[in-house]
Amino acid sequence: MFQALVNLNARIRSNKVLDYFCSTHFWGPVSNFGIPMAAIADFKKDPELISGNMTGALVVYSAVFMRYSMAVTPKNYLLFACHFINEASQLTQGYRYLQYHHWGGREIAQKAKEAAGGAVEKVEEAASKIKSSAGTN
Repeated sequence: MFQALVNLNARIRSNKVLDYFCSTHFWGPVSNFGIPMAAIADFKKDPELISGNMTGALVVYSAVFMRYSMAVTPKNYLLFACHFINEASQLTQGYRYLQYHHWGGREIAQKAKEAAGGAVEKVEEAASKIKSSAGTN
């Protein structure tokens, strides 16, 4: 049994494509793509939920690992792509955080909610008028 595993490993390592897909140069970045996918999915969420500290840490983390991916031999372009996407996503989230918490976005959102609340009341009032007039005919 052990010899069969050794032979299988030798066959995999002799094929460059299979060797790449069985290495950490492939599976590390693939598993790491969850971070930028989560950041991209969070673009639609309320900026109130964004953590400025975590976003800053992830910006630094991705910058460091973009550099690392080009410093190793052989260069790991898949890892670079993963962290490049994460860097862009986290910078976007960081901008959303700053816009909402420090550059007046919270006040604008509050005014929009108040205006929307007034509009909802007017629509409900108009709907009740329509219902009452339709019921009298």
